[in-house]
Amino acid sequence: MDIKEIQSLIKFVAKSGASEVKLETDDIKITIRTGSTGGHETTYVQQVPMAPAQMAPAAVPVATDDASSASPAQDGSVDDSKFIIIKSPIIGTFYRKPSPDKPSFVEVGSTIAKGDVLCVIEAMKLFNDIESEVSGKIVKILVDDSSPVEFDQPLFLVDPS
Repeated sequence: MDIKEIQSLIKFVAKSGASEVKLETDDIKITIRTGSTGGHETTYVQQVPMAPAQMAPAAVPVATDDASSASPAQDGSVDDSKFIIIKSPIIGTFYRKPSPDKPSFVEVGSTIAKGDVLCVIEAMKLFNDIESEVSGKIVKILVDDSSPVEFDQPLFLVDPS
């Protein structure tokens, strides 16, 4: 079972309204529990070691009617429709730096190219480099350093022009 299948399973369980789903195969055991408060907790228990995978985020145009996931730049006069949101491809802990004593991968105003590392997400003790699939300029960083992130959560707002 690969990460895309696991992510699809999490989305399906969240939409279905089931309170708990357990799936066991020869090499992995997954339990997904959803709470009555609307949030969900996902627990992965790995029985056989798996190789770390390099994950690349999906780049999706910003929806202008979704103000909660993409807020405009601080001056409030920016047109969101021309920006691209880079979202988290996995659940984990978001880090802006490769280590505490190193500088951040990117800052607001940084120019990025396709393939540049934007951040690291720690998942199950594995540090996954998140690379850009677009070129442009970082307009806003939507997540604080060392914060937990969900699958498909917006991380960066990028101006592709």
